[in-house]
Amino acid sequence: MQSDPKALLKKNDELIQSDVLKVKSHVQRVQDDWVLHTLMIEGYDVPFRFKRQGKYRTLRGARVNLTYYPTQEMVAGIPVEIMKVVRVKRT
Repeated sequence: MQSDPKALLKKNDELIQSDVLKVKSHVQRVQDDWVLHTLMIEGYDVPFRFKRQGKYRTLRGARVNLTYYPTQEMVAGIPVEIMKVVRVKRT
């Protein structure tokens, strides 16, 4: 199922659309019945995270379009900023 980024952006004001970002690293970890994907993007110091049912081929070195919103996660009692990805597409 393909999603339209413009429709997503209209529904939620907090969403951000970024195009042609280069992935520095891509880590996939099994978490319960899901696979947690963590991307590090060139020029950004925060991780971009999303969950999927299965593994992807690696996105390392690829260019991607991302739709995401900023959020915080508690790590050892310290709030850490992350970007929650709602749409990822390889360009």
